[in-house]
Amino acid sequence: MTAAKDRDTRERILHAAAELLAQSGGEPVSTRAVCQAAGVGAPTLYHHFGDKRGLLDAVAAYGFERYLAEKRAMPPADDPVQRLRDGWDLHVEFGLRHPAFYVVMYGSAQPGKPPTAAAEGQEILLGMLNDVARAGRLAVAPETAARMIHSAAVGVVLTLIAEDRHAPDDLSARTRDALIAAVTTPDEAAARGDTPLAAQATALRATLTASSAGIPLTAAERTLLDEWLDRLAASSA
Repeated sequence: MTAAKDRDTRERILHAAAELLAQSGGEPVSTRAVCQAAGVGAPTLYHHFGDKRGLLDAVAAYGFERYLAEKRAMPPADDPVQRLRDGWDLHVEFGLRHPAFYVVMYGSAQPGKPPTAAAEGQEILLGMLNDVARAGRLAVAPETAARMIHSAAVGVVLTLIAEDRHAPDDLSARTRDALIAAVTTPDEAAARGDTPLAAQATALRATLTASSAGIPLTAAERTLLDEWLDRLAASSA
């Protein structure tokens, strides 16, 4: 089998599995059904994916790529906090439009093995939060806020999928607003120059991280400064 034909066969199996999952309504999809849909034998499927877990991991990566294509296409917002809200809504809407994909992506995680394909999504979220931090609006470290928001968003989507919802509802909006209020400072406070010390420390750390090449500090000095800023942010929060 040539490399091109081998690649085409793998893609055909992957697309067949993705299509069956999308049509399954949340029911399990067997490797036998995937083989029939792709027109291949079980040895061919196992040759490409190892086992069912490997196939599902590949389908999850395919689902993440579809999600990230939408995430990358998000238009920029003048208000970084509003962009954070828009990112939440996009995440929830994607999950409810593609419930079978979403459950494979987020509902079947293995201990100590976060989905590899999720890394870019986390980086996009962290980038949004660093923008909020540089605006002086983030009350906790960007990494902490990212973990809080991601965990809450996944929990909301899985709950709505289990309830057979097809569109975001009050649960999503209330959870989103509560989380964003918990990790950000009011816009009015920033406009008055009344930014809490935690937000100031977080803003300075994010700004230094974004422009680290031009900072006249040694590596040891930078490490010490980061530690001080983290402590100020944590104690003030």
